[in-house]
Amino acid sequence: MQDLEKKIAEMESSALKAIEEASSLDHLEQLRLSVLGQKGELTGILRGLSSLDKDVRPRIGQLANQVKVKIEQAHLDRKDRLFQSHIEARLSQERIDVTAPGQIMPVGHMHPLSQIRQEILSIFSSMGFVTADGPEIETDYYNFDALNTPASHPARDEQDTFYTNIGANVLLRSQTSTVQIRVMEMSKPPLRIIAPGRVYRNEEVNARKYPLFHQVEGLLVDKDVTFGQLKGTLTAFIQALFKKQVKTRFRPDFFPFTEPSAELDSECPFCNGKGCKTCGGRGWLELLGCGMVDPNVLSGVGIDPEEWSGFAFGMGLERLAMLKYGVNDIRHFYTNDLRFLEQF
Repeated sequence: MQDLEKKIAEMESSALKAIEEASSLDHLEQLRLSVLGQKGELTGILRGLSSLDKDVRPRIGQLANQVKVKIEQAHLDRKDRLFQSHIEARLSQERIDVTAPGQIMPVGHMHPLSQIRQEILSIFSSMGFVTADGPEIETDYYNFDALNTPASHPARDEQDTFYTNIGANVLLRSQTSTVQIRVMEMSKPPLRIIAPGRVYRNEEVNARKYPLFHQVEGLLVDKDVTFGQLKGTLTAFIQALFKKQVKTRFRPDFFPFTEPSAELDSECPFCNGKGCKTCGGRGWLELLGCGMVDPNVLSGVGIDPEEWSGFAFGMGLERLAMLKYGVNDIRHFYTNDLRFLEQF
């Protein structure tokens, strides 16, 4: 037992001396581990107490614990002094000149798509439209069935979208028309909403198309709504957005959820109607699709088509931004190239 007491006393003396002479925090930590770590010398003695005789075990245990407390306290005191010395050394070397001019951080601004989105919503808000929102992950029902496009309908081929592994009928919405259905399910007419958001379609990437794009769709449901009101609303919107006369045309088209349906085109500003890569050689750029809400759609959400009628329209923000800002390739909006973005 005397040999063990002597060993503990020698360990205490050498450990306290080494701790006091430690020159760095790393060195100090190594010393602590060598004595008090899981494989430390004093830790080994404490773990071996159970093998000692019962009459000497309490005395050795008390002595070892007292030494442990002393070493731990010495370690903390030396650690505080070394840390303070380290801070003082850094402060003496790393001085800050408070009189030096600061670095001016560049001020950012809204992305061109955010700018035109805000402008479009502001224009329609002045016409009495209320902004509505909905989920980007949708079901077949809201994206197709409720919009008069059942599974066998050929129009689904024109909106090849991305299905998910969440469920067989769960997909990324291909149009914000889904918001129109949700609003009509929850609210009674008259209705006047505008629904912005991201949509997804499995399309080949080129100057005019991208798998992800932003859409704004509008819906008006009231009594005695006419196609003339639709045309007047869209004409006023185009003039307010571009702040000038824009050569446009309405041409017949087909959408499952509107009847009659039309496309609103504008003359291509990049070739002045002569035909170029951006407009696909047609001389015109499609601005938006529109039409009178199909009675089947109204009936499907519990609205009597004999009493109520309405019109709907949908447009791509990228397409409108291309025309308004003179951008000839839709991909510029997604490259995060500051040489492009700083122009807006």
